Amino acid sequence: MSEYILPIIFIFLFIYCLFKRINTYDYFVKGAKGAIKLVVEIFPFIASILIAVALLRVSGITDFLASLLSPIFNALGIPTELVELVLLRPFTGSGSYGILEGIFSTYGADSYISRCACVIMGCSETIFYVATIYISQTKVKKLLYAIPVALVCSLIGTILACLFCKIM
Repeated sequence: MSEYILPIIFIFLFIYCLFKRINTYDYFVKGAKGAIKLVVEIFPFIASILIAVALLRVSGITDFLASLLSPIFNALGIPTELVELVLLRPFTGSGSYGILEGIFSTYGADSYISRCACVIMGCSETIFYVATIYISQTKVKKLLYAIPVALVCSLIGTILACLFCKIM
């Protein structure tokens, strides 16, 4: 049934536009032009965050931080194997999926570590990536509390993910 949702939405929109006498092609082209402009505007911001994440991983800083912070994370109920994922998830989605794939390869897809990693991926967001796009597209430049609050919420979600996976 779910494979029919998008076609049904498109058919509904076309019928609605037909009754309202809206020229859908012109609006589609206008939206595509806006999307190209948006990509050009946000590309430098996205490139900078991706380069920063790559530098962190290649330099070994994430491994060092993971070993340094693992006792604190263990005290919070987060396994040592997930510390790098928890540290990188706020920065990058694709890098997080790479770490998740490594966790699957090492521990198996149905292990406690893998289940925790999956729930962490589902309950967290690439905070700095989203903030980068948000900052680049709005006039709001004062994000004093937004990022720290998002990071704390992500950490709470991670702790609860590991707790629930342990219980279940």
